[in-house]
Amino acid sequence: MMKPGLKGIIAAETAISYIDGHAGELLYRGYRIEELAEKGTFEATAYLLLFGEYPDRSQVEYMVNELKRQRELPAYMMDMIKELPGEMDMMSVLRTIISAEGTDRYSWKPTVEQAIRLCAITPVIIAFRKRYLEGKPLVSPNPNMNHVSNYLYMLNGEEAKDLHVHALETYMILTMEHGMNASTFSARVTSSTESDLVSAISAAIGAMKGPLHGGAPSGVISLLDRIHAAGNTEEIIREKLAKGERIMGFGHRVYKTKDPRAVALKKTLMAFAGDDAWLDLAVRVEDETIALLQQLKPGRNLYTNVEFYAAAIMKSLSMDSGLFTPTFTAARIVGWCAHVLEQSENNVLFRPEAAYIGNHHA
Repeated sequence: MMKPGLKGIIAAETAISYIDGHAGELLYRGYRIEELAEKGTFEATAYLLLFGEYPDRSQVEYMVNELKRQRELPAYMMDMIKELPGEMDMMSVLRTIISAEGTDRYSWKPTVEQAIRLCAITPVIIAFRKRYLEGKPLVSPNPNMNHVSNYLYMLNGEEAKDLHVHALETYMILTMEHGMNASTFSARVTSSTESDLVSAISAAIGAMKGPLHGGAPSGVISLLDRIHAAGNTEEIIREKLAKGERIMGFGHRVYKTKDPRAVALKKTLMAFAGDDAWLDLAVRVEDETIALLQQLKPGRNLYTNVEFYAAAIMKSLSMDSGLFTPTFTAARIVGWCAHVLEQSENNVLFRPEAAYIGNHHA
C-alpha cells in the first residue's frame, strides 16, 4: 500500500530517541527530555547522543574541551564567508561552508571526532557571517566559554546574561534530536550510500532550510508583537479564531497533548520570572490562550509547542529572524551526526520504490 511521504513507514531501527506523541513523551537514549533539560548542559547532552551513555564529570570535560579545540576555521573558510553573495541566506551559507570542510579526512566510516568538529564550527560560521554582513569586527572564539555562551558572545561581541545563556542552552538541548524527521532522514539516506559525514550533514541542512521543516517561528513573533502592542491577549485570540486563523505556536503534528519540550522550556523560563519582559509575556500569553482554546475549541487539545517558547527566547535575545533556523541547526546537527554514526554501524542502502502513474505508449 502506498504511503505518500512515507508516513507511518518504519525505515530504520534506532536507539537514539523515542517519541510518544499521545503521551507527550520524548526520550534521548532512554532519558526523559525534561530531566536532561533540567540538569544537563549542551556538552553533556551532546555526549549522550554521540557516545550512547550519559557522561561522568571527566567525559563532560572532554566534550567541553573538544568543542573548544575544534572551533577554529581555516583561512579558506574565512575567505568564503566574506566572498559569498551578500543576498545569500544564512542556511545556504552554512550548507556551503560545511561542504567545504569535506576533504579526504572525511571518508567512510564516519567518526565521533568528525562529528564533534562539525558541531563545533557550525555556530562559529553563523556568528562570523552575521557580523561580517553587519560590517562589525569579527569576534574570535573565547577559550574560556562553553559552547552556547561562546555562540552568543561571538554573535554580539559581549558576554550574554546568564538567564539568556541558560534559556538558549535549554532550547538547544531540547531540539538536538527528534526522531526520523525530514532532515535526519536526508542525512541517513545520504550516509547509506557510504558517502562521507560532511555530505550527509550538507543534505540535512538542505532539508532543514525548507519552510515546512525548519522554518523560523515568525508567526509566533508576530503574535507576541501584536499582543505586546495591544496589551490584550483575549481580544486578539478571539479575533483570530473568529476568522478561522491558526494560532501560531499551538498544536504539533506529532504531539497530541503537551509538547514535552515546551513544558521543559517553560519550567526553565519560570525560574527567571520577572527578569525578562518577553519571556514573562510568553508565559502569560500561553496561559490565557490555552484557557480560551479550551473554552472555544473544546476537545481539540491545542497546547504550546517548542516553537512558541523558541520565539520568545529569540525575541528576548533580540535575535534577527534570519538566525532562527540556523540556530535550530546548530542544535540539531548533534542529532544528525548521531544518526549518521548509527547508520554506519549497520548500513543498508535506502532504496524505496515508486508507483508509476504515467502513460504506456506503444
